[in-house]
Amino acid sequence: MKRLRTLLIRFENNLPAWQTPAFRGAVIEKVGKEHILFHQHVGDDAYLYRYPLIQYKSIHHKPAILCLGDGVDEIHKLFHKKSWTIYVRDEKYDLVIDKLSLGNITMNVWNNTYAYTISRWLALNEKNYETYKALSSEIDRLAMLEKVLVGNILSFAKGIDWHVEQEIKVRIHELKATKKLKYKDAHLMGFDASFSTNVYLPEYIGLGKGASHGFGVVRKIKEKETMK
Repeated sequence: MKRLRTLLIRFENNLPAWQTPAFRGAVIEKVGKEHILFHQHVGDDAYLYRYPLIQYKSIHHKPAILCLGDGVDEIHKLFHKKSWTIYVRDEKYDLVIDKLSLGNITMNVWNNTYAYTISRWLALNEKNYETYKALSSEIDRLAMLEKVLVGNILSFAKGIDWHVEQEIKVRIHELKATKKLKYKDAHLMGFDASFSTNVYLPEYIGLGKGASHGFGVVRKIKEKETMK
């Protein structure tokens, strides 16, 4: 069991989902690259391979930043700036906060199950995408994606220092859409899906590749679903 602080900052400006990486870059430039939690890089070439505690989103076409754990404290590096003017692809943004949502969530593996959607989920790299395509049945493909999603949740757990002792269960109910999405210099298959799990996940967290760039965004579905 783990208590996790969360802070979701939503802004009034407009931002389509495809511009989220540029929004991320603009915030990093404003705050300063010396603050590692904002960008996950150590120096110019080395990457910090851990789950991101500061994530950038487009929520209802509005820019947002989700902070988890230590990221809640680190976001003050942005709040303390006198000017909140940033430039997203040379377009001027004067950031105006629309809403702050502060939470404190108990992370645990429960007896209940909870239903979610995940959008723009980069579940597969180029190598295991070939493995996925080679599977002959939809059941086998779903089983593979469910294992990947369990792994993504475990990566999230490790990133927030939550030591999971029970079995995490995931069931994907529907793959709603698949499309190629650009992540850094690669084009990867992105999935929109609905799923249920016995972990109560914080809303808007990212799972899978590009979690800090606005990919793999998790939303709650109000009605609970029971995995069979």
